[in-house]
Amino acid sequence: MTPPLVSQDAQAQIEEAAAWWVQNRPFAPGAVRQDLDRILGLLSVNPGIGARRSDDDRRHLMDAPAGFKPLFRTSPALELVGPLYSRGEGTDLVIGLRVEKKHCNARGTMHGGMLATLADVALGYTMAFASSPPANLVTASLSLDFAGTARIGDWVEAHVDVQKQGSRLSFANCYLTANGERIVRASAVFLVAGQLEG
Repeated sequence: MTPPLVSQDAQAQIEEAAAWWVQNRPFAPGAVRQDLDRILGLLSVNPGIGARRSDDDRRHLMDAPAGFKPLFRTSPALELVGPLYSRGEGTDLVIGLRVEKKHCNARGTMHGGMLATLADVALGYTMAFASSPPANLVTASLSLDFAGTARIGDWVEAHVDVQKQGSRLSFANCYLTANGERIVRASAVFLVAGQLEG
C-alpha cells in the first residue's frame, strides 16, 4: 500500500507532532507515528474517508450492494427494523441491511438484539420460502454466539444453511457477516404450523 502524498506543511506538522510525542510520552514513543501511518494508509485506500458528505452522498452510502432489492415480504416489526434487502431465493436467500444509528447501542455498535432479529428473520424466511407452498414457521428456539460487531454504515448480511425441514420441526444455522467478516453464528429450531397464507 503506497501512502498518499502530503504537502510539505502537513509533513512538517506530522514530524513536529511525532517529535513532541516522543519527548513527552516515553512509555509509548512510537504511538503517534503508528496512528498516523495507519491513517495515511487508510487515506491511500479510500481518499474520501473523513470528507464531509452531502445528504445525497450519505443516502448513497446507505444503499444496498448490487444485486440486493427490498425484502419481498414485510411486517410492522420489520418496517421498524429495516429497510431489509434480499438477494436470491429458497435456500440461496441472503438477507442484509445497512447499519443505521437506530440499529446501534450507546457504544455506537449494532445492538445484539438487532443482530438476533436479523438472524431470526433470515433463518425463518429462508426455511419458509425453501418449500412450495411456503411453510408457516414459528421460532421455537434461537441461539446466537457473538464474535464481532458492526458499526453505522457497515453492510450486514445473513447466510443460512438449512439442516433439516421436517413436518413438525425445522432446523437451520446461519452466519451474519459485516463487510465480509463473520460476526455472529446463529442456530434455530422452528415449529412448522402449516402453510403460509397470503
